[in-house]
Amino acid sequence: MAVMVETPPPQTISPARDPYGFEGLCRVLEIVDQNLPDGFRSEIIRGRIVVSPWPKAKYRPILISLTRQLEPHVPEGHIADRSPLLFRFQGHSRSYGPDVHVSDEELSKVDSIHTPGETLSLVGELTSDSTADFDRRDKVEIYGKAGVPVYVLVDIINTTVTVYSDPSPEDGYRRHTQVKFGDKVDVPAPFSCELDTAGWKA
Repeated sequence: MAVMVETPPPQTISPARDPYGFEGLCRVLEIVDQNLPDGFRSEIIRGRIVVSPWPKAKYRPILISLTRQLEPHVPEGHIADRSPLLFRFQGHSRSYGPDVHVSDEELSKVDSIHTPGETLSLVGELTSDSTADFDRRDKVEIYGKAGVPVYVLVDIINTTVTVYSDPSPEDGYRRHTQVKFGDKVDVPAPFSCELDTAGWKA
């Protein structure tokens, strides 16, 4: 079942009383996820289940370009993928479904919709009006504090690409580089490559 959505605001589900905390939310999220129509994802952000649409089809070329450019440079044993997966950051009570992810091929094979966040070496998010606040603030903080080596934020609204790196448990990401669509930007270790955004369009 496909549902056309014109970037509505994300919907949130926050149990009024959840005696199980993050674990309880994860169980509720599994039920929500099983009943979502095609084209939607659910995540746990700031203690709430947030349901929002996946990126529009017209942005698929950007996600394909990002994935293909990363593939030759992924760490050994890791894979670059655009499949819908949830990565769990238990110490931060978050569960995110990034648009692009590079993760350990073996450790990510778990019998659950929740994949360990520590398997990640890179995440990529394509932000829009409905996800901008989460992608620019909450995810920058949590990905950095959780130790994800690289976060690539593709901002459709501002037509910029920001590469965050050098994560710290206390400070989050301590370095970032931003370019406009059409320019090139370095993706640091463990990738150590250059990302060319020529042809990317909002």
